[in-house]
Amino acid sequence: MASTLLTGLGLSAPAWAQEPLEEPAAPTRDEASDIRDQEDVVVVTGTRIRSANLVAVSPVTQIDAQEIADRGILRVEDMINTLPQAFAAQGSNISNGASGTATVNLRGLGSVRTLVLQNGRRLPFGSPIVGAQAADLNQIPGQLIERVEVLTGGASAVYGSDAVSGVVNFIMVDDFEGLELDAQYSFYQHHNDHSIQSLIEEFNAANPDQFRLPDENVVDGEAVQLSGVLGVNTPDGRGNATAYITYREVNPVYQANRDYSACAFGTRNSGTEFTCSGSSTNAVANFLNLGPTRPGTGLWFRTDGSEFIPRDFVTDTFNFNPFNFYQRPDERYTFGTFAHYEFNPHFDVYTELGFTDTVTNAQIAPSGVFGGGVAGQSGGIRCSNPFLTAQQVDFLCTQNGLSGDDVAEGVLILRRNVEGGPRQNLIENTTYRGVVGTRGAFFDTGFDYDVFGSYARVIYASRYQNELSIRKSSLALDAALAPDGSIQCRVNVDADPANDAPSCVPYNIFSGTPSAESLNYITSPLQEQGSTTQQVISGSIFGDLARYGIQSPAADTPVSIALGAEYRRDTLERNPDEAYQSGDGFGQGGATLPVSGSTDVWELFGEVQVPLVENRPGIEFLNFEGAYRFSEYNTGTSTDTYKAGLEWGPTSDLRIRAAYQRAVRAPNVVELFSPQVLGLFDLSSGPNGLFDPCAGDFDPATSQPAPRGTLAQCQNTGVTPAQYGNIADNPAGQFNTLGGGEAGLAPEVSDTVTIGVVLTPSMLPGFTLSVDYFDITVEDAISTIPESATLENCLLTGDPLFCSLINRGAGGTLWANPSGFITALNQNIGELSTQGVDIVASYTFDLADVGSELGEVNFELVGTYLESLAGVPFPGADEFDCVGFYGGSCNSTFGASNPEWRHKLRATWITPWNFDVTGTWRYFGEVNNFPADTPVHEVLSDRNWFDISGSWSPRDDLRFRAGVNNVFDEAPPLSAAVGAGAGNGNTFPQVYDALGRFVFFGVNKSF
Repeated sequence: MASTLLTGLGLSAPAWAQEPLEEPAAPTRDEASDIRDQEDVVVVTGTRIRSANLVAVSPVTQIDAQEIADRGILRVEDMINTLPQAFAAQGSNISNGASGTATVNLRGLGSVRTLVLQNGRRLPFGSPIVGAQAADLNQIPGQLIERVEVLTGGASAVYGSDAVSGVVNFIMVDDFEGLELDAQYSFYQHHNDHSIQSLIEEFNAANPDQFRLPDENVVDGEAVQLSGVLGVNTPDGRGNATAYITYREVNPVYQANRDYSACAFGTRNSGTEFTCSGSSTNAVANFLNLGPTRPGTGLWFRTDGSEFIPRDFVTDTFNFNPFNFYQRPDERYTFGTFAHYEFNPHFDVYTELGFTDTVTNAQIAPSGVFGGGVAGQSGGIRCSNPFLTAQQVDFLCTQNGLSGDDVAEGVLILRRNVEGGPRQNLIENTTYRGVVGTRGAFFDTGFDYDVFGSYARVIYASRYQNELSIRKSSLALDAALAPDGSIQCRVNVDADPANDAPSCVPYNIFSGTPSAESLNYITSPLQEQGSTTQQVISGSIFGDLARYGIQSPAADTPVSIALGAEYRRDTLERNPDEAYQSGDGFGQGGATLPVSGSTDVWELFGEVQVPLVENRPGIEFLNFEGAYRFSEYNTGTSTDTYKAGLEWGPTSDLRIRAAYQRAVRAPNVVELFSPQVLGLFDLSSGPNGLFDPCAGDFDPATSQPAPRGTLAQCQNTGVTPAQYGNIADNPAGQFNTLGGGEAGLAPEVSDTVTIGVVLTPSMLPGFTLSVDYFDITVEDAISTIPESATLENCLLTGDPLFCSLINRGAGGTLWANPSGFITALNQNIGELSTQGVDIVASYTFDLADVGSELGEVNFELVGTYLESLAGVPFPGADEFDCVGFYGGSCNSTFGASNPEWRHKLRATWITPWNFDVTGTWRYFGEVNNFPADTPVHEVLSDRNWFDISGSWSPRDDLRFRAGVNNVFDEAPPLSAAVGAGAGNGNTFPQVYDALGRFVFFGVNKSF
């Protein structure tokens, strides 16, 4: 069984050269659980050397297969996110900015700094999309997970680059025998009774088309998951093949079906109340006049279908929330096999083959003309447009001294394509992965070896539907009268037939309803494909030096070592179509350009475990552990990583451990080679309710307050005196940023210190407590100067370092067209750090010990006290600490909410009637807005979620399970400052239970 468990970690048990190994029968899952509890066969993630100790120098938290079943887990990321060490990352609750992947983010330091392994071997990049290079957990076959080991802290000396904040190692069952079928059905149920309903009703009275209350009782998000596992041992007992197949289908959950997400939140009354807000690009066209003349139009106006009138900033916004998903729908297929056969003690061949195909729909609100016109994104409306009424011509042109074919320059059109339906990004990620290796006794040296090669390829395909073409929209908006009196696109009426666009149909958003033909013309789907490929060749030898007599004179156990070499190549390609590359999509924020590149690394590594003292008074054992890895990258850089640790057991009841580790993260191919393109970033609103400190109108009669910045300060950011007081803010809080890669990036460097104690008191059998302090610091972090920091520092100091990065566009805005943006390119300039304490406790006792024959009870607690989660965005900047905060720089740097304390407490009653009951209490502490300047959402209060489940086995080969997570239907805390991405539906659904009760039923049958 030691061999079996070590196989699950990609290692081999020592093989004695004099005696052939005998492969025992494959264990059942229950037997495997029992074996894992035996101290003499424990193998811990974080080392390649076999250890008989209950604990390792680096703290490891474990989730077993039973807990996965108890929670009715559909997605692996949902299981990982219950751990207090995990923070929000890509997952099924993200729609705007989704990559279709699921990632894990340990310690809040970013998914790219968490290394994900399967059986001790790294998984490939999850996607070629920017920001999605972390391994995709969708690749993991959940039904075959035996356990998950989570090591937090640097582990690059053992596993190589990326293991900065920690390692998540999925140990798979690979010696299964028999046939097992499993089926599960689940859904969400929520009772809509939130106090926010009065706000929805208020806006419903003014605009019933956009603001509706959902039904009182909602059932949605249904999911079906089917799986099968088939395992066969060879007749001689020396080999096994285990195959699996799964199918999963998940239905969406719309934000329209929860009252607290039925409208996009803003604030009013100096931030003391929520209000329904949204986008300036509305179903009825709004217009922003950034042109040189506007005596009669003002800054904002809209059409009522026949006239131009002033815009109402409360009602003339678009409520985009109801179209967005709280849970993306998806469909997933997986199948694969694990196999091995021992020909002799020196030659045990093994393989892993896996295939995963996941299709999901990342839907958001309908696209629109986001600030376009007859000159594309520079705006403009021609005065002779036949769709304009006489009043509209007078309002827009005559009062401004324009007539005929003159163009009202700088007038931006913001009109939502509600007729075309929501934007749907259909994403498919297909993964092929294979591992082939051999292991066994290394000649007659007393060592074992393990050599393997792996190949993985992830193919990404995306079709972005219902997008509007900038080029076609500008042609369709420029209508003219043809000689026959019909209204046509001007490009087809002018005297130059070379410019004709025969399929162009005029687009009327001024005085009527757009025709279906015009909508078909301006709608242009976008497509892209890409792939990531990983190739690994690795070999290692490991064992003890007993036959060479190398051991401490004060110890009974010899020194153990591991030595090895590894080659790894990561390749990435991203190939968008012509429309993507030209930036011809109104909702894209800018062009999406091709990316390609690869990185190679050659590595040498070694480990040593030295028992220094054993079985002496006051020292039951004292062990030293060390590791070193040298890496040479094809980018011209090399790195050294190492670790050193001590473990002291004064008695069998107490163990004390401490370790120091140096880890690195080499820049990935996206960070190195991505072209510079425009994207979007979020700004937090200030005390005056505006996002841009230089936006706002002097006129107190309008809904816009005066700018927060003075004229002199705003001039630092590129605002002219004429623009000051006339700059339009973006009510959605999203602005343009110019980002991209940098070929000269160097690896990040991190230092981790852990100090802990483990208590296993003999006076309390079945009780274990570990308390570990962690301190992780990342230097030369690959990051950008946050756009908000650039804007604020330029505003207050005028420092050219920051002001040179700000480009004010037409009308002084940073969002209305591509000419306005803030530059934020990759650099090795950041510093990240976190400190805290992990507490892991378990207690198992037999009720017979207290005079009852009612079975056994087990309690498990995992909790984290976060002392610090700090960042320094660039040299010379002030450090900001995000413990207890969310929003602003905390969101952009660390993801989402960062409470001081969070925990998971699990209790299981194993009855003597083949019936088990499990209850879980999940707690997430309160957080404040960063900076805390908006009273209504200054605090996101703490949350308690309670889950309950049960399983029953009427026969040994049949098991039923059922459960409810979030039993009390606890609603999430709400905020208008969550931003996009991790922020979704006025909260953080990857952090908080935002969908209501999760109810599941399952059955497992074995043969």
